[in-house]
Order: sequence, then C-alpha cells, then structure tokens
Amino acid sequence: MTATLAPSAHAPASGLSLAMGRVVLTVHDLAGVAAFYERAVGLHRLRGDGEHVELGVGGTVLLELRRDAAARRSTAREAGLFHTAFLLPSRVDLARWTHHAMADRVPVVGASDHAVSEAIYLTDPEGNGVEIYADRPASAWRWDNGSIHMVTEALRFDTLMAEPGADTPWQGFPDGAVVGHVHLQVGAVPTAEAFYAGVLGFDITTHYPGAAFYAANGYHHHLATNIWNSRGAAVRTYPSTGLAEFTLVAGPDRMEGIRARTGETGPAFKVTDPWGTVVRMIEDGGAH
Repeated sequence: MTATLAPSAHAPASGLSLAMGRVVLTVHDLAGVAAFYERAVGLHRLRGDGEHVELGVGGTVLLELRRDAAARRSTAREAGLFHTAFLLPSRVDLARWTHHAMADRVPVVGASDHAVSEAIYLTDPEGNGVEIYADRPASAWRWDNGSIHMVTEALRFDTLMAEPGADTPWQGFPDGAVVGHVHLQVGAVPTAEAFYAGVLGFDITTHYPGAAFYAANGYHHHLATNIWNSRGAAVRTYPSTGLAEFTLVAGPDRMEGIRARTGETGPAFKVTDPWGTVVRMIEDGGAH
C-alpha cells in the first residue's frame, strides 16, 4: 500500500482514508516500456518475466506492465489514461531527478508550477502520459470554501536546480515515492463527477475548463478527469494498450459506503467507470 497523504487546513474533511495503489498498463513492447520506466522515470524493477513486469520502490509495486501483443493500439482521443503521476518526497528529489533527466537526455514534454506542486511531464514509448512531481507544503496550499487553488504556470528551473543537494547522484526513486494521483480522459465531466464523487465518494476539489479534480483526506487531488482530447468518447473496447486498471486502497468507512452504492461485497472488488476504465478497490488491511 502507498502512504495516505496528509490533510491541510480548510480542505474538505470527509475523515475517510484513501491511498493510491498500483497502476496497471497493457503494452506491446514490454522490454522497451519497462526500460523507460526504470531508466528515464526511475522506478526500480521488483520482479517480472516475459509477460509482465512490476516496478516500484522499497518492495511496493507502483506500476505493473502486462504484455499483450494482440491488444488494439489505443488512441489519444479515447477514454483512458491521461497520465500517471509519481509523487516524490521532496523538492530536492525533484531537482535530483531533473539533473538526471538533463544528463541522460530524457525527453520532457512539459513542466509546470501548479501552486500546490511542481511537475514535469513525459510520455512513455507507447504514448502513456507520465508526471513526476513534488508537493509544496500543505500549509502553503490555498483553499476557498472547499476548493483548492491550482494554476498552470512556468516551472522555475533556476530555483529548482539551486536546491541544496540537487546535484547528489540520482539512484532512482527514493523510499517514500508513491503514485500521487491518476489523471483520466473521459467523455463528459458531469458524468465522471457522478461516478467518482457520487459513487466512489471523492470530494471535488476544483475545476479547470474541461476538467474536474477529486480527492480524499484533504489532498489537492488523487484523481482528475478531463475531456481535452476525449470529449464524447465512447466506452473503451478491450483488449487495448494503455490503462488496464488502477487501484484505490480505502479505509473501512469509505469501503462500506462504496459497497452500499455499488452492491459489491467483500474486501476487494472491481468497478468500472462509465467509459469502461477499471478501478480495483481494496479495503485497507486486505491483500494487495
């Protein structure tokens, strides 16, 4: 299980615990995609064979890759994954990763200051988005009646790279790195809100044009949904490359509510959103 992220003052206070679990991707080129997540991103290979690879930190799986050579190649305009966001423990860790990316010529597709966090964006060899980010202290986040203030501004690489210790040699993701959030492409934001807030019980923490952000525990967001490339998208057809499923690890109170709203039973089960994206729910303390 990944760590539950700390709340901040004036955030929505559901009192219901939640943490992000592993993200699972279906890929064609298992070796090539696994090498990208090891060498460029910095995840550590934990185990694997010719059909799947598990990568993570300190024995905890953050990303699982499953090979399916016959899977349909997903397109950029359908529902599914926008990006998987890996949260580093500190700003200096993000600076160290940036030094590594520059030295190894890792292709970066974007970099932003979001007020609550600083983020750098990549795309894996099969088109899956990746975010690597570090949060600002929760005490510095701005909330207004339950809505978090987030922006998209240029990342100040000069101050980032000036962090003390930023030039310490990169040795991959440090202990404490987690899946911070998952950002999804959907066909309609109101329909997504009905599922992720109404059924799964997330707080809606803010909106951007064409996007909604969701969280528990007073975090800025564990999930986001947007229609920037996928407005009107239909239900996904499987097997396809891209997102196979992602896991949410929830406390008993949250799971009790989700079971009541979905009719599911037991400590672990799967639900699908209106576009066929699979969400695996696991009760904290159950088998992961």
